Amino acid sequence: APTGHPAYTETLPCTPESAPAARRLIRQALGAWALDALADDACLVAGEMVANACRHTRSPLIRVSVTRLDGTRVEIAVTDRSRVLPARKPAAPDALDGRGLLLVDAVAARWGADPQRWGKRVWAEVRAA
Repeated sequence: APTGHPAYTETLPCTPESAPAARRLIRQALGAWALDALADDACLVAGEMVANACRHTRSPLIRVSVTRLDGTRVEIAVTDRSRVLPARKPAAPDALDGRGLLLVDAVAARWGADPQRWGKRVWAEVRAA
């Protein structure tokens, strides 16, 4: 049976340099829950969501959380103070960026964004194969 808390959260500066800290949080939580097999996909999702928040919001801080849903699923969320919801947009074939939500959509079982009175919470569910 998994051990550890049912959720882990960390508040980080809204800068690209926070992506490694978010990935560390995810790996530590998954290790505590014996869900290490989800680490690569979960860290990819977390990194893209942090990058998206940093690129498209003016929040000084973000909150990254990972929640164990059951023995095969986790939810990763990034919360910021912007009310603008994310939207997938096609990227030009030669573009160096603009594919973050496409990656999240490809890797996550499902994802979405919940508007909050003070901002939004973008979440993605990652499942074991």
